[in-house]
Amino acid sequence: MTGVGKSTALGALASGPLRVLPDRREVTDAVMIGPLAGRAVTDRQERFALTASYRQLHPGGMAQALGSLWTVPRPGERLVFDGLRGLDEVRYAAETFPEWRFVNLHAPDLLRVRRLLGRNDAFDQAGQTGQREEGQELLAALRDLPGAGEVFSEADLQALADLIHEGHPPGEILSKTRIVLSERQNYDPDAARAFLSTLPPERVLDLDTAALALEAVASRLQGWL
Repeated sequence: MTGVGKSTALGALASGPLRVLPDRREVTDAVMIGPLAGRAVTDRQERFALTASYRQLHPGGMAQALGSLWTVPRPGERLVFDGLRGLDEVRYAAETFPEWRFVNLHAPDLLRVRRLLGRNDAFDQAGQTGQREEGQELLAALRDLPGAGEVFSEADLQALADLIHEGHPPGEILSKTRIVLSERQNYDPDAARAFLSTLPPERVLDLDTAALALEAVASRLQGWL
């Protein structure tokens, strides 16, 4: 999921015997977005809608798309893909490819929003909701986001609203919060994590990136991969 620390963790492992495969965005563009839309799509919510349409035809989603690709690792090289999302993709991968192993990085949704606010990623673009929000107080606007009350507690929403005092524009806070909510609506990370917990321990590494420093995450990954 966005904002859990995948890119940072992979960057810390860049010097190891790992080859990171084309990422989810590249595979999505080539296999899903291009054929369905016939054009480049950068708006994250529109991308979610298109990938949802793909999953209706291919229940394995990204795992099914990735499994159709072919490459040959060099001697001693480990192939890494970033990353599968949701129960259907994880279950398809685990049941179809018994040699695959899984690293699950997770963090609280509030922290994910904070991390997104610290990024300048062209794909983290959620469409503006229009003039209706312009006159609202930030907290009221956050409460009004679809699904916000199901994902964030009232204390979380207040903490998000308080980010305005750290210099983050209200529109950016709303946009990044909307991204996290959209991912929750399209993928269920809790269900995927619950399924992974049923696999043999040698196939799964579960890391809380809110509780572990970057160095600890990298060390755990290096030792396990």
